[in-house]
Amino acid sequence: MNQTIETILSHRSVRKFEDRPLTNEQIKTIVKSAQAASTSSFIQAYSIIGVKDKDKKKRLAELAGNQPYVEDNGHFFVFCADFRRHALIGEMEATDVTESIESTEKFMVAVIDASLAAQNASVAAESMDLGICYIGGIRTNIQEVAELLGMPANTIPLFGLAVGYPAQDTAVKPRLPLEHIYHEEVYQQDEQAYKKQLEDYNKEISAYYHERTKGKRSDTWTSQMAGMLKEPKRKHMKEFVERKGFAKR
Repeated sequence: MNQTIETILSHRSVRKFEDRPLTNEQIKTIVKSAQAASTSSFIQAYSIIGVKDKDKKKRLAELAGNQPYVEDNGHFFVFCADFRRHALIGEMEATDVTESIESTEKFMVAVIDASLAAQNASVAAESMDLGICYIGGIRTNIQEVAELLGMPANTIPLFGLAVGYPAQDTAVKPRLPLEHIYHEEVYQQDEQAYKKQLEDYNKEISAYYHERTKGKRSDTWTSQMAGMLKEPKRKHMKEFVERKGFAKR
């Protein structure tokens, strides 16, 4: 096992950082690493907004559900789906690209491109002994976030990434068993085996929480997921996405 794989396998979310900003060189390295990620047909349909301003980070923290690590970190990145530049390309090349960039397919391309870039950025940051935490909470008040960040049409803030020097040491959270995730040749559909794997995973997760919280918490993964999925959240997303010029076709 090499150092890169060790870095990936030791990932954990960090939610408490030292009061220590990242250097401009660190920020540049993380962004360049993000840009090195694969991109569909070289389309590069994403942008990254870095936030240093303390007042702006404080407001983002409020909009994300009062998560303190959105405000208190070394640097906050916002990864965005972005076809703004492609709309301008259409003007430059006298080509109507509207139908294409408003398609659901291209929306998926933008989300995938941004996600690949963000994961490259995360691995780069962790290889520099920094900690990271993804922030999906910025979509809770996505219109206000877009306005705060001055985002034009054909751009959407997808998620944040808090990066900084860890001020806590947390254990790696156990993932689903490999057999539950990886299928060969066809999708395996033995439901009894599937449920048995989930039951075994529940025991592992329950033990993890019990140890991490000194007995204050011991819930299972399936109970978490059932509770989370019981009611749909952020139902405003479809209307916002379409209004921004995405997934309209």
